[in-house]
Amino acid sequence: MATFTYTPDFGAQKKSEPSIRTVKFGDGYEQRLRFGLNQNPKTWDLRWTATDNDTADAIEAFFDARASDGDAFDWTPLDSATSYKFVCTSWNREYQYADINIITATFRQVYEP
Repeated sequence: MATFTYTPDFGAQKKSEPSIRTVKFGDGYEQRLRFGLNQNPKTWDLRWTATDNDTADAIEAFFDARASDGDAFDWTPLDSATSYKFVCTSWNREYQYADINIITATFRQVYEP
């Protein structure tokens, strides 16, 4: 299992989308049910400002390798001391100028053994 160790810039965004099924009744009442065992995965929108091409290349190579093998990777979120499993299915690299690159990516939490 690969581990992602690059620290993102400040300003990261964490999203929660609990898996809840809702049934609405005709009289205005509704019932909500949790769906699945791990019903509250997190999604992180992250950004790295790489001050050299080597760091940007290494981050992008890590994402490319995970895209090739389809494996999740371990990452410790900014608000946690514990690592969790994530996948990154899309990322963007912006060439600013000289040796400055900005990489943005979305990490989606997955539950695997």
